[in-house]
Amino acid sequence: MREQLTGSQILCRALLEEGVDVLFGYPGGAIMPFYHALPEYPELRHVLVRHEQAAAHAADGYARASGRPGVCVATSGPGATNLVTGIATAHMDNTPLVAITGQVPRAMIGRDAFQETDIIGITQPITKHNRLVEDVEELAEAVHEVFTVAREGRPGPVLLDVPKDVQNQKLEYAGGANGSARGATGRREGLIGRPTPTALVEAARLIARAERPLIMAGHGVILSDAYDELRTLAEHTACRACMARYTSTAPFNRPTSSSVSGSGSTTG
Repeated sequence: MREQLTGSQILCRALLEEGVDVLFGYPGGAIMPFYHALPEYPELRHVLVRHEQAAAHAADGYARASGRPGVCVATSGPGATNLVTGIATAHMDNTPLVAITGQVPRAMIGRDAFQETDIIGITQPITKHNRLVEDVEELAEAVHEVFTVAREGRPGPVLLDVPKDVQNQKLEYAGGANGSARGATGRREGLIGRPTPTALVEAARLIARAERPLIMAGHGVILSDAYDELRTLAEHTACRACMARYTSTAPFNRPTSSSVSGSGSTTG
């Protein structure tokens, strides 16, 4: 059944289709239409932060703890730029994060409008993908695209920039066609691609030929929920293993453990 919805309502519907149930944000002028629509969708729990940077870090922490993409929301200009440190953190640590920012109306883009900032250009080096939504007809597809990119392969942050007038545009919306709802699946399911048999054989060959093999395990172990596999690999290959600092990987209370590595560690 098709309904006449605003872009903001379509954005909420698309988030639900992606399995989102919590988002972290701080309202402002260019994202206000989205916040007006949000109470219509009680399934979307909004956590109001006191600064946009906290929203990005909270979404990053949510993704690390749950294995599902974290979502943060901010307005244009200073609101969007305040997300940058959290987005960069997610980029450095391969955390699936979706940042949704409001933007000035399309007719004002590039005209030095109030609180206009080129957040697409600013975040290009620290995102897997970012996109400016240029029409309400592409909004739902854009939401599904950024969630897919955030999850697949090596996870990472993405940014979706939605002009204020696009949020207010209306469209007959069927919904559900592209939503994967993969965010509602298991804790780690779908976050990391599986290695090919050829890659596994090559890895085993390299380990067998190594004179002093050492496993340096880090955040990838968390993303793929591979604690047991890591321990088994270390034991079966008699490799010593060390943990990258700040990754909180599974403890190694065994002879194969070599503590942690990295800045400020006992081995780095």
